[in-house]
Amino acid sequence: MTTTNLPAPIVLPMGKRLTFRILVTTVVGLALTLMAIGYTLLLSWQLEGGGAAINEAGSLRMRSYRMAMLLEQAPSNGIVEQELLDFNRTLSELQSGDPKRPLFLPQTAAIREQVKKVQDEWLLSIQVNAKNVLRETDPALRRQALSQYEQELPTFVHNINQLVILVEVELAEKTTWLRLCQTALIFMSLAASIALLYLLYLWIVGPVTRMQAGIARMSKDDLSVRLPIETEDEFGVLAQAFNQMADHVQTVHRTLEVRVSEKTAKLQAQNHEMSTLYEVAGFLAGPHTIEELCRGFLHRIMQRMQADGGTVRILDAVNDNMHITVHAGISEAMIEEEHCIKKDDCLCGAAAQQGIILVRDFRLLDQQKRYRCQEEGYVSLAVFQILTREMVIGSFSLHFSKERIVSAEERRLLEILGKNLGSAIENQRLIAKEKEFAVSQERNLLAQGLHDSIAQGLNFLNLQVQMLEDSLKRDEIEEIRDIAPLLRAGVQESYEDVRELLLNFRTRLQDSNLESEMRNVMAKFQRQTGVHSEIHFAGNGAPLAPEQQLQVLFILQEALSNVRKHAQASEVQVKIDNLRDFTMTVHDDGLGFDMDKVAEKGDGHVGLRIMRERAERLSAQFSIESSSEHGTTIALHLLRQERLVA
Repeated sequence: MTTTNLPAPIVLPMGKRLTFRILVTTVVGLALTLMAIGYTLLLSWQLEGGGAAINEAGSLRMRSYRMAMLLEQAPSNGIVEQELLDFNRTLSELQSGDPKRPLFLPQTAAIREQVKKVQDEWLLSIQVNAKNVLRETDPALRRQALSQYEQELPTFVHNINQLVILVEVELAEKTTWLRLCQTALIFMSLAASIALLYLLYLWIVGPVTRMQAGIARMSKDDLSVRLPIETEDEFGVLAQAFNQMADHVQTVHRTLEVRVSEKTAKLQAQNHEMSTLYEVAGFLAGPHTIEELCRGFLHRIMQRMQADGGTVRILDAVNDNMHITVHAGISEAMIEEEHCIKKDDCLCGAAAQQGIILVRDFRLLDQQKRYRCQEEGYVSLAVFQILTREMVIGSFSLHFSKERIVSAEERRLLEILGKNLGSAIENQRLIAKEKEFAVSQERNLLAQGLHDSIAQGLNFLNLQVQMLEDSLKRDEIEEIRDIAPLLRAGVQESYEDVRELLLNFRTRLQDSNLESEMRNVMAKFQRQTGVHSEIHFAGNGAPLAPEQQLQVLFILQEALSNVRKHAQASEVQVKIDNLRDFTMTVHDDGLGFDMDKVAEKGDGHVGLRIMRERAERLSAQFSIESSSEHGTTIALHLLRQERLVA
């Protein structure tokens, strides 16, 4: 498969980055725009302040004439004095300005000089004459002071007019500058817009259009398309990356068929591996003996690996021996020689300690050692462990007549299959032990039943026979007549015990229907004993598991057997409550017995002991209540957490 190593991403210097250029252009344009706007705002502010100054200066003329009228009419001194104060305040504001309005005069030399002239004339002449008019009480002197005020007033008003004219001229110039600035701002905005559009096209739109055209051509399977690298910015890097991608795509397209074939072959190998794993796992899950498991396993992996021979060896951990369980493609001479060997005597045994052993070619190994597989004509060998719970219980080997390399995938598959075979062998061993344990338990119960029933009956018959022999020796016909019925009764009781035991141990559930089997047992008991029997079922809980149903049935049979032998009852009632918990009670109206005496005997009562043992196998609670002349009640209670799923 062909691969192309793409270069690392290019890191551009800050000065060549498109984002940096856009940022600089934006900042410069924004700075120029803010400067122009700020200058126009300054001019507008100055024009507004100058206009207010013209208004205030114009008001001085009106106040001058108004003050002359007030002095001529001789009003109260307070009105004239207030006018003087307002006049002084206005002159002060014209000189120092009032930024709150705004109000200020342009700060040119001519205007400052004219303002000083107006202020000096007011302070030294006009204001003095006005105050003289107010102070004089003599009408002639008052008229003389008023005449002096009126004579100097035209000159003062003329100076104010000159000030207003100077301010108006200065404001006209500023208005011209404001218009020029606004016009320049308009042209600058147009120029900036045109420049911005040009730069956007040059920097962004043009490269994006070319790249879009290249992508469109490539989408039409034109893999020869390449973009020109005209700049060293991000679009230049992008064009270079596009060309590299096009080269890679063109190379990949040329090798696509080869890569598809490789992927297909790999996928087929994986599918074959999975199918082999499922097939072998399905076979190992079946009910086979250990030998059948090993033979079927070996046959399947030899087919999968195309091996010419193979063996499965089981480890004897006690003696450190490896035993050949099954084999295929191996000569009988080799099997006879290696059917039981020590772990260190061959490669198959060594794998149990060392792990996987792979031999590519025996000719590459130490030829001073003897390799039985090489003598058989095999060239390659693969040995894998059989594991269960991380313990080695054996090994399996594959023999090849030609040189064979086991791939990593095949090695992983064979390791997994070795663990599956180990689990299957261990399961079969556990099943065998479980069956052996179950048979042992049933034999123990059978032995107890025989010992405590048949053996006691036979012992009674043995005593009666000895007494019969003694009576025969003494020719005591009357004793013989007394002994004969006892012998017949003992034989009949032993016969019934044998039949009951055979019936109990042959009992099997039909279709896991506990209710019908319990009814059959009750019907047989009533036919054999003539004791009236009833059984009642309540609840609709889930059925018990088959093994639990069988133990419940055995406990019922043993309880009825005790009733037949000892109770002398006329009625037996059985009640089954199958709810979340399972409960069975067996009650008879027989003679009953003293619980204390039974407790003193310990395990001497075989029937009760057998029922308790079966209840323990169920993990159920078992209880007995009995008293003389009031019958006996046996109860079995199986909690819901101890119930097995049917």
